[in-house]
Amino acid sequence: MTMTAEQATWFSDIFNRLVANVDQVLLGKTFVIRLGFTALLSEGHLLLEDYPGTGKTSFARAMAQSVAGTTTRIQFTPDLLPGDITGVSIYDQGKAEFEFHRGPVFANIVLADEINRASPKTQSALLEVMEENHVTVDGVSHEVAEPFMVIATQNPIEQAGTYRLPEAQLDRFIMKASIGYPDHASTLRILEGSAVRSHEHVLPPIVTADVVVEMAQLARTVHVDPTIHDYVSRLVESTRTAGEVRLGASVRGALALIRTAKTLAAASGRHYVIPDDVKALAEPVLAHRLIIDPEAEFDGVTASSIMSQILIETPPPSERQAVQ
Repeated sequence: MTMTAEQATWFSDIFNRLVANVDQVLLGKTFVIRLGFTALLSEGHLLLEDYPGTGKTSFARAMAQSVAGTTTRIQFTPDLLPGDITGVSIYDQGKAEFEFHRGPVFANIVLADEINRASPKTQSALLEVMEENHVTVDGVSHEVAEPFMVIATQNPIEQAGTYRLPEAQLDRFIMKASIGYPDHASTLRILEGSAVRSHEHVLPPIVTADVVVEMAQLARTVHVDPTIHDYVSRLVESTRTAGEVRLGASVRGALALIRTAKTLAAASGRHYVIPDDVKALAEPVLAHRLIIDPEAEFDGVTASSIMSQILIETPPPSERQAVQ
């Protein structure tokens, strides 16, 4: 079944209300907020690489409040253990049996703060739950809540004592973004509201968690023309043949680009994907999956600049072709 025009209008209306709600907290960052909800409704996870104090925690909390969901924050440190994330089984002497105590990963939106400061063993504890939506402890699987999303952050400064995320872990994030500092006008608005601390902001819920699950299922039914599939395939293949790239985007990256393009199309009130949807998401979805050649990286080449060049060199199908 394909999404109808009426369903696309309904989807777009709720999406824009969600974005406007969070925009009350994360001032002047509409594009990043749209990326966040696109990731959530594409049933994916978001990696934020940004400086301290840019509103990452407020962003996660505001998203959870908007969908009437729960949120937890895990501060990653070198001594953090996998059980501190997933939970542990503790023996109950009264019942003479082991009882599972859930960890902070059992929430709708989980903020994994400074994920690169934890050991690889602890980082990998998120792999199963991010991919399979369940946690296995002592051979027993425990389902996490729906919707479920991990917003992980890493600091681009102070790299001493950090553990770079392995490629397998990076590939689990459907997209990577940066909030950045607010502009002058937004900074003034933040300072004018300084009497209210960030954690005291309580946003009204726009929809329930069940509606978010319904929207995610509906986004899957957006029509994608074969010409769009061909365009995405050519973009991904170009990342593998680029001279500055040692390892290009995987098939998982191509699937992620299609999934997020479907969601963005529905958020724009359309029941079909157009090339502009793909172009808008190519950099946040694919750039973090590329491994740059060390010499090129030393010369200042970035994954974002490579993606920008690939988008210029790879001709998209005409919109008429994509709609037919």
